[in-house]
Amino acid sequence: MAIAHITLVTRDLARFQDFFREALGWQPINRPGNIAVNAAWLLIAPGQELHLLEVKDYQPSNTEKEYGRHIAITWPVAEYESLKGRLLKLGAEIIAAERPTPFPRFFFRAPDDYIFEVVPE
Repeated sequence: MAIAHITLVTRDLARFQDFFREALGWQPINRPGNIAVNAAWLLIAPGQELHLLEVKDYQPSNTEKEYGRHIAITWPVAEYESLKGRLLKLGAEIIAAERPTPFPRFFFRAPDDYIFEVVPE
């Protein structure tokens, strides 16, 4: 079993889509024509997608944090520093982990306050 897609809501679809494309390389793909809201689909990896829905009055949850709701992704450890630099350049906040682990990792706050954890691949 694998996760086919994750859906996130955003106040600014173009900004959110551009952030993920530029920071993580997730590319736009065709979305179905049966959705009535402004939306975008991004390919994360074969068989894995991020679906973005624009809702202008969206308010983030206050549970976005390490010990709360966050999304973890893997990334080559050798490219951590370049990823951090890209994320900072795009306006993301880098957040240190609150608890130690035997492997390197970090968190970042994406647009609309979503928290992502980056762990070694």
